Amino acid sequence: MDWWLGLGGLTAGLLIAVVTAPVGVSGAVFLLPVQLSVFAVPNPAVTPTNLLFNVVAGPGALWRHRRTGALRGPLTRRLVLGTLPGVVIGAVIRVFALPGPAVFRLLIAGLLLPLGLWLCARTLRPVRERAAAEPSARTVTGLAVAVGVVGGIYGIGGGSLLGPVLVGRGMPVSRVAPAALAATFATSIVGAATFALLSLAGGGDIAPDWFLGLACGLGGLIGGYLGARLQPRLPETALRLLLGGLATAIGAMYAVQTLR
Repeated sequence: MDWWLGLGGLTAGLLIAVVTAPVGVSGAVFLLPVQLSVFAVPNPAVTPTNLLFNVVAGPGALWRHRRTGALRGPLTRRLVLGTLPGVVIGAVIRVFALPGPAVFRLLIAGLLLPLGLWLCARTLRPVRERAAAEPSARTVTGLAVAVGVVGGIYGIGGGSLLGPVLVGRGMPVSRVAPAALAATFATSIVGAATFALLSLAGGGDIAPDWFLGLACGLGGLIGGYLGARLQPRLPETALRLLLGGLATAIGAMYAVQTLR
């Protein structure tokens, strides 16, 4: 049974990462409902399990981006430095305040559904109508902190939130994706470590499901590398539409779950 569980986790991680890595999304936000509904991971252990997936899967895409030099630049530093303190705060909130999943679903649906539709509509406009001023360094850092908190609470990498916002504000996907994945990887390490420490002091299902998290992460490691390798072969318009479509799909998925 454990081997079937591991094979299922590896397959899910691989398929999700191949699709999401080209636009800077780790895929954890898609993996979360799979872990809850298919693999029956209990709360709040699903959050550190998702973070463990990001830790194992992250190096695949990052190694590919590092070889191309895409990780250099101030955007990567701002996102990493902003999300790191946020994820610690979020982990503490998750363990001690324990907001219910309905709040998370409502938050994600309310943010990503309109954002994804807007990004798709904006991408389909003529190029001259898409011009938008890039956000300031302070805005980027503030956004990174907020996303770090949400990631710490719910075990998502943050790329699914950072990507559509930054791309919608005028940044190219080829610049945003590596920075978002780097921030996801760094915050997931800190977040998983925070949950591991909190599990020593608290009861309940706080520690991650190590076997499933590692199996999903191994699949994500392979899929992330393949997705990052695929990115340069896709035109900017296709990447923007993929990112907008993913954001819309995530928002719609959580909206349906909220209404049930």
